[in-house]
Amino acid sequence: MDPSAPMPAAFIGHGSPMNTLELNAFTQSWRELGKALPRPRAILAISAHWFIQSSAVTAMARPRVIHDFYGFPPALFAFDYPAPGDPALAREIDELAGPGRVTLDHDSWGLDHGTWSVLAHLYPSADIPVLQLSIHAAAPFDYHVDLGARLAPLRERGVLILGSGNVVHNLRRVEWSYGDRGFDWAERFDAHVRDIMTSEPAALEKVQRHPDHALAVPTSEHFLPLAYIAGVCAAAGEAAQPFAEGRTLGSLSMTSYLVGMPFPASDAQGDRDQSLPGGIRPEQTNT
Repeated sequence: MDPSAPMPAAFIGHGSPMNTLELNAFTQSWRELGKALPRPRAILAISAHWFIQSSAVTAMARPRVIHDFYGFPPALFAFDYPAPGDPALAREIDELAGPGRVTLDHDSWGLDHGTWSVLAHLYPSADIPVLQLSIHAAAPFDYHVDLGARLAPLRERGVLILGSGNVVHNLRRVEWSYGDRGFDWAERFDAHVRDIMTSEPAALEKVQRHPDHALAVPTSEHFLPLAYIAGVCAAAGEAAQPFAEGRTLGSLSMTSYLVGMPFPASDAQGDRDQSLPGGIRPEQTNT
């Protein structure tokens, strides 16, 4: 990759928190991506799991690691990702976003599992500064695409913009017998999103009119991180490339997207099922 080129950006379908500890076809793809990416100055993560009534960015020097889920094994609660923050970069993000759009969070959040479950494979040494940007729960869809476009110049400054969620995420419809397959409606919606992200990502808002949208996206927080990557695409005038494509447990999509570089040739194989705790309904685990 040309060292003068902008830093790539990516959306990762993060799935179960257990992916932090497991090596499967999906996490192997994340590892291959981490090896191929140029080393960033910092990482700005937009995680499905910081969904609040405003846009905020972590601005502390040492963000805490948040274990925001239920019912998983002790090893997952013990997992640590002690990456530093970058208060100066938080101020840059505030300036790029525009007056009053993003507030600086000095103490309320940190790094949740939507961020560190992925970075555990991309950058396991935890030695690159990481910031999180919240998802404004009350904002319309185009707000998120626009904010992604506003923050796209961070790529020119060596920052990896990383969305983390799932294109299809309906935990109430999880079906264990489906293994590494998706329901027909999940397959159709995932394919529709793929068509848009690879041709006209700035028009991602169109997916809300797809007949399978209500089943695939019963709540918006896992889908919206992709809107920020669509904004990055719009700012760059380029489409995204899918990788790690797949559906699992019927109602989850693990499909991920990359902008700004080709995905490295992959020979990732193996289990594609997701591990969720027994005895707790999936929708109560906060995955």
